[in-house]
Amino acid sequence: MRFAHKLFLSMTILLTLMFATFGIWMLSSDFSSLLNKEIEQGNKDSQMFQFLFEMGYQSTEEYGEDYAVSKTLNSIARNVERDASHMFVVKSDGIWLYGQEYLENMGFSDEVAKLTDSLSSANNYGYCIRKINGGYYMFTVAVKDVSTSRIYLGMCRELTAIYGDREELLSRYRIALICLLAAGGICIFVLAHYITKPIRSLDKLAGKIADGAYELRSRNASQDEIGQLARNFNRMADRLVEQMQKKELEAKQKEDFTAAFAHELKTPLTSIIGYADMLNSMKLTDEECHEAYFYIFTQGKRLESLSHKLLELVSMDKSPLAFKMISTKSLEHNIRTTLRPVWRQKGIKGKVELEKAVIRGDDELLLSLLYNLLDNAVKALDKGERSFILMKGSCLKGHYEIKIVDNGRGIPADEISRITEAFYMVDKSRSRKEGGAGIGMALCQKIIQLHNGKLDIDSRLGEGTVIKVLFPRETGDRKQRKMVADL
Repeated sequence: MRFAHKLFLSMTILLTLMFATFGIWMLSSDFSSLLNKEIEQGNKDSQMFQFLFEMGYQSTEEYGEDYAVSKTLNSIARNVERDASHMFVVKSDGIWLYGQEYLENMGFSDEVAKLTDSLSSANNYGYCIRKINGGYYMFTVAVKDVSTSRIYLGMCRELTAIYGDREELLSRYRIALICLLAAGGICIFVLAHYITKPIRSLDKLAGKIADGAYELRSRNASQDEIGQLARNFNRMADRLVEQMQKKELEAKQKEDFTAAFAHELKTPLTSIIGYADMLNSMKLTDEECHEAYFYIFTQGKRLESLSHKLLELVSMDKSPLAFKMISTKSLEHNIRTTLRPVWRQKGIKGKVELEKAVIRGDDELLLSLLYNLLDNAVKALDKGERSFILMKGSCLKGHYEIKIVDNGRGIPADEISRITEAFYMVDKSRSRKEGGAGIGMALCQKIIQLHNGKLDIDSRLGEGTVIKVLFPRETGDRKQRKMVADL
């Protein structure tokens, strides 16, 4: 059963119960009020009957009991028997003095007998309402002692009219309730379908996304719960698409990694096998042998370097690292000492300036990171004496930034996001010529991740590249500030 149908049925049932309960309560309350008025009026008529009887009996009592009772009843009958009321009088020994014929014709004798039998000296008044032959009647009886006997003064009051009015009201209310439920049911049905329309829209959208239309999103901008559901649905869809794209990228990277690794192995192995075969099958001169030995050695060293970098890349996450506080000035001194001769030999204008601070990390990994970044900058330079490299460190709020700037060839914008992939090279022929294998930036990214850092690359073709590395830095600690001062 659809949610709209469930909502329609539940609201219809609830509406029915509410109106039925309210209607029954209202009709019952009105009827009870009307019935109480009729009972009150019946009791007043009975009291009036008793009062008139006492007055008439006292005035004729001197002529004897039977005469006084008969005379009194005849004189007050016209005043008592009105508004569909009838009086009856019977002695305690069962002798009827008035109204026997009416009671027997109407079939009330048994009810009157039961009512009179229930009365006693302590309880000298009573009434009851009975349904007899399809009509409703109220019987009132009072005990009266006269002379030597006891008599029962009773009245019969017909209440069929008010019960008939109640039945008519109930019948009308049933018709009104049916009409109301029909009209309300139509409104509820339309409203239920209107309310659940966004849910049905989300259901259709989910089906289309499941069929492959990943770009579709809900356009529900309402501020209610369904609108919030739609926004969360869109977030979920975005996250799923993002995860799928990430998995696809990872799969492609693994495929590219395998292909690139196979190619990187193939090139030096082909050279090694070719020159080894020449040495084994051909008679070469000393110069040719020396050249063959040199190529075998250099390509073997290249394979060795490649294997070391691969092992370092794979095992870096698995080996536990013991971070310590490292002075940026010690990193600056190490880099200057190591790279100054290289830059001088290649005619590169280089400058290293790291602001005094302390970084928490592994010094060997950080040096490896900086050497790789600077080595890549050196490989990108092709402007002769106008080539320059700048490495500058700055203290920022909560971070330490190391910026490496060069005026080299630059990186195409569509390839910046891929340069940290293993074996990915922007200029493959030039990188292999300079001894690169495309693993250096992958190592750099891994080292930065291990230090909870962030890498940002900005580059323009023909103008150069700016690489920024941000490391977290603790500030406000007196002990840390003292350590910086000591270092």
